Amino acid sequence: MSVNVVILAAGQGKRMQSTLPKVLHPLAGLPLLSHVLTTARALNPTHICVVYGHGGEQVPNALRAPDLSFVKQEPQLGTGHALQQALPLIDARKDTLVLYGDVPLIAATTLKALCAGSGERLRILTAEVADPVGYGRIVRNDINAIIAIIEEKDATDIQRCIAEINTGIMLLPGKRLASWLERLSNRNAQREYYLTDVVALAVKDNFRIESCTPDDPSEILGVNSMRQLAELECIQRQRNANRLLDAGVALADPLRIDVRGDLRCGRDVRIDVNCVFEGSVDLGDNVVVGANCILRNVNIGATTRVEPFSFIDDAMIGKNCRIGPYARIRPGTKLAADVHIGNFVEVKAADIGIGSKANHLSYIGDTTIGRNVNVGAGTITCNYDGVNKHRTVIEDNVLIGSDVQLVAPVTVHAGATIAAGATITKDVQAGELALTEKKQIVKPGWQRPVKKR
Repeated sequence: MSVNVVILAAGQGKRMQSTLPKVLHPLAGLPLLSHVLTTARALNPTHICVVYGHGGEQVPNALRAPDLSFVKQEPQLGTGHALQQALPLIDARKDTLVLYGDVPLIAATTLKALCAGSGERLRILTAEVADPVGYGRIVRNDINAIIAIIEEKDATDIQRCIAEINTGIMLLPGKRLASWLERLSNRNAQREYYLTDVVALAVKDNFRIESCTPDDPSEILGVNSMRQLAELECIQRQRNANRLLDAGVALADPLRIDVRGDLRCGRDVRIDVNCVFEGSVDLGDNVVVGANCILRNVNIGATTRVEPFSFIDDAMIGKNCRIGPYARIRPGTKLAADVHIGNFVEVKAADIGIGSKANHLSYIGDTTIGRNVNVGAGTITCNYDGVNKHRTVIEDNVLIGSDVQLVAPVTVHAGATIAAGATITKDVQAGELALTEKKQIVKPGWQRPVKKR
């Protein structure tokens, strides 16, 4: 069924105690509203409209996309008034699904069930909760038909005891929507135009009202405070861990993994504790990720090991590599198969060929390295002249001793050897030995200083 989707995202979120619009606060690394948009897009809707308000243009500026339209609600006079602002931007011939930018865990399967079926009707997503405080209550008649939704501030003591609550998510018939919104009144405790009042209007019009419930009660949880945001973060973290476990990923501790994006794993992947995955991450078969690693927008080939405390950012890592511990791989890096990047080695915007190694305490930036190159401890590529970056090229089978400085732009040709402690400012030809001569001075019988009494 093709529907309009309107996402209400204009609320201020006073209890967040923040100048950032509530719907832009991050959950699992993405704004709350991004999660709702992802779910909405899974429905293949006719149109998606976001109603924003608090925070000005921050919301559309952060999430603008070709398939979205944005409309500002100003002043903010309630949910019914918010939906009125979206009417000119949606297809009146289609039913409209109303979602909320601060309810990020709602599942596509639940929304598909809500939108299923045919014929004109008003469908409401409801749930029974142990503590209904703060929610509108679903009022039913003697034959269990929904006759009203009463907001808590307007409810009687008896109505406040009702456990079935309104989630706010509903499917509204396109042919009736405009007329119902026109008939809304703000005669209530909040002096607002409640969207929930359309239920009473539907009853007056003898219109069919149906309800649907989510499979998982956590789907309907909203965010109104930092505490609630932290609670949803825990739920989302557990969801991600369960998904990985069900896919065969071995997690050392499911409570200590943080997926802040999209993590895809091959077979027999093992992940130790306190690892963070951001953006889009792909791990090939038999990849092992050690404890306390951060991987952001990275593709890692099969059988590669990432040792503890390594940070890999926006890089391509080949098969059977060894990274870390304490390695930093920066954006633009491409490692071929069987590459070793060891402890306290930093690599930036470098292409490193098959079988090459930099095992200790080195900086490799803006560099192309061929096959089977060994980079000694303490080696750095001096790629910055104070204004511009320059590139270093190291061809196949080069051996670089310890404590070498390669001052770019420079090329070390195939098979060359660089002696320890050398500073290379000119190209080294194939097979040559390059060194910086320094005279060693020896003083026989020299005595070390001693402390004065």
